[in-house]
Amino acid sequence: MGADNTGQSSAAGLIIRQNEPKNLEAPFDQFDSYLTPTELFYIRSHFPAPSLDREAYQLRIDGAVRRPFILSYEELRSMRSETRVATLECAGNGRVFLVPQVRGAQWELGAVSNAEWTGVPLRALLERADLAEDACEIVLEGADRGTPQDEPLPPHPISYAWSLPRAKALQQEVLIAYCMNGRDLPRDHGYPVRAIVPGQYGMSSVKWLTHIHAVREPFRGYWQTSDYAYWDSVDGKPVRRPLGEMKLKSEIARPHVYETIIPNRIYTVSGAAWAGETDVTEIAVSTDGGRTWAEAEFLDPVRRHAWRRWKFDWLTPKEPGRYTLLARAKDAGGRLQPDEHDRNYGTYVINHLLPIEVFVDDSAEPRR
Repeated sequence: MGADNTGQSSAAGLIIRQNEPKNLEAPFDQFDSYLTPTELFYIRSHFPAPSLDREAYQLRIDGAVRRPFILSYEELRSMRSETRVATLECAGNGRVFLVPQVRGAQWELGAVSNAEWTGVPLRALLERADLAEDACEIVLEGADRGTPQDEPLPPHPISYAWSLPRAKALQQEVLIAYCMNGRDLPRDHGYPVRAIVPGQYGMSSVKWLTHIHAVREPFRGYWQTSDYAYWDSVDGKPVRRPLGEMKLKSEIARPHVYETIIPNRIYTVSGAAWAGETDVTEIAVSTDGGRTWAEAEFLDPVRRHAWRRWKFDWLTPKEPGRYTLLARAKDAGGRLQPDEHDRNYGTYVINHLLPIEVFVDDSAEPRR
């Protein structure tokens, strides 16, 4: 997870966190649309992007199934498809807010984006393969290969692979996708085929997908044991579990950190909120570091697995100074975002309240 955190912008406007493999952050403060334009959708890669030929592409479905088979790209596209909107978030999004600073790509707020995806439900492929009753997980494997950067290192290069619990894999919303925002997937987003697993952190949505393998024992691959894992407790003993469902979260897009704002004016604070397998139902904003809260207004209706943008009109203080803004989401079950980061998640799942500090000053007034 080591990264060359340049913080520079790419030609498309993405912020470079690592050049190779590509790890590019979306400019979260520039989002004005519900769907993130494809060229501004964040890019998270573990190894260099492979080049897969559309004509030679094959998707293999095997393992604990009675009828294994192989699909070409055209055969996949000829099957009945579904289109759905889903927000993807890197599990390390917001890592720059952790104190003290930790290893890994120093994502700020933009390792999250929202897009429309088109593909074949994974469930349809598993039904065609006649999934065995005792299959407990479905392993998704990509064509990207290499050696991870963090210890403990595997003895040889590995493919990127992630498993889904059987129950999640059979949900209709999980797609084997070939289109993003109405067009073929770009190479950096998994062309020609990727998985889209709504409600789970982005590491589940395997890119450059070439192999779907049903297994009868829990998969213990590198990524979900050594990397994307957290500490849980069973009978008072610590156990490692793979990350999964996205946690309730809200982020302030505007103002950006350390922005200077004119006193005694209406400033529209804006952002977005999302959750995993539940709905975001309320959003509140504090402009005084969490002492008082006021309700904000949603711009988007509830749609499971997709973010809801929101806004709040703030009458800025007359007194110049430094002010701390916070946004806090509430879900359909009445749960609130936590105040602090849960250290059991290590450098991941940064869903606590993220402070945005701004300056109110007359110097922001344009000169005439």
